[in-house]
Amino acid sequence: MQTLIKKLKIAFTDKAIRNRILFVIAALAIFRALAAIPIPGIDQAVLVQFFANNQFLGMLNMFSGGGLANLSIVMLGVGPYITASIIMQLSTVMSPRLKTMYSEDGESGRAKFQQYGRLLTLPLAILQGFGFLTLLQSQGVISGLSSFEFAVNVILVVAGSMLLMWVGELVTEFGIGNGVSIIIFAGIVAGIPQTISQLAFAFSDPSQLPLYVGFVFIALAIVYAVVVMTEAERPVPITYAKQSRGTKTYGGSQSYLPLRLNQAGVIPIIFALSILLFPQMILNILSAFDISWVPGALAVVNALTANQIIYGITYFVLVFLFTFFYTAVTFDPDQISKNLQRNGAFIPGIRPGAHTSQYLGNVITRLTLVGAGFLGFIAVFPVGMTVFTGLTSLAIGGTALLIVVNVVLDLIRKIDAQVSLREY
Repeated sequence: MQTLIKKLKIAFTDKAIRNRILFVIAALAIFRALAAIPIPGIDQAVLVQFFANNQFLGMLNMFSGGGLANLSIVMLGVGPYITASIIMQLSTVMSPRLKTMYSEDGESGRAKFQQYGRLLTLPLAILQGFGFLTLLQSQGVISGLSSFEFAVNVILVVAGSMLLMWVGELVTEFGIGNGVSIIIFAGIVAGIPQTISQLAFAFSDPSQLPLYVGFVFIALAIVYAVVVMTEAERPVPITYAKQSRGTKTYGGSQSYLPLRLNQAGVIPIIFALSILLFPQMILNILSAFDISWVPGALAVVNALTANQIIYGITYFVLVFLFTFFYTAVTFDPDQISKNLQRNGAFIPGIRPGAHTSQYLGNVITRLTLVGAGFLGFIAVFPVGMTVFTGLTSLAIGGTALLIVVNVVLDLIRKIDAQVSLREY
């Protein structure tokens, strides 16, 4: 307890850490202010009806950081940037050049890789902005706009998305934590009062009180399980070889390499939801145009999405696969083996070089198998609750809960790292 109080004191008294925290707060204030500015020509009554009990739009609203619900100038949120990041990550599998740039070229390679992602965000934002506004116009949510005014709205929402991307990267660089995740987190937290009111109305019947209490306990259990599994790690012992320089001997110390059970964090959930939403989003956009095959395809996709069993199985498989994929992209056993060998370190009982790389690969595969299975189960558990209770908001709320818990844990970890740095 004393250690916690000491770290909190350092966090609030150290100027550098305090400035980082204040920068995050200021960025979130700007984001929420932009999310309250609607685009012109909205029919509020039709908008409320259009969003009522629509799980697809609820998921998109979560990714937009809450800006889609009132069609603000940041209605696209960081969605185009997330989509661009997914495409770039998948491209590393197909393009050896991109994989080398991302994993082997150091900071300069990663900076160039991220720049490609930013450039890809712009056309994706234009496509999504035009498609959404066309869809909303066809549904009567937006009306009375000339072609020029429609084009201005497209420019507004694209500029809002690019601005949020920039704000998110500024938060990552000058604040604490991942900026994009924090923007999504802020949108989810801003929608908590509305979600609570919806659930309270749903459980207004006194006979539903046991179900309501059970839901609260289950939510607390999920939070506890996510915290435990996120913080769980496998320490791999490392020994540094002794080196003699003149009359002095260096090295010989022992340490460990912490391998987390869930290396990917919340990224697989975001990736999986993006893939699940992508076909429906594209078909909804195309439905605004007179294309003969689109209504039939959209009906099939909507039927599959409405089937909670198929949706849950697909969601689980995507989360499971993306956990392995993202871990493989971000954790390179060969590179870690080279770094250990270069620094005169080795794992006791394991030969340096290829044997160390193989050993680390086997360990991370077993850890990821457990982590991916748990993350997939936790992700689809709210879907099971939806089947049991019939409330679609529970599926959205469960996914939001996972994202919030992981972002909070990441923030605490980053703040603790900053405090530890100041202590030393």
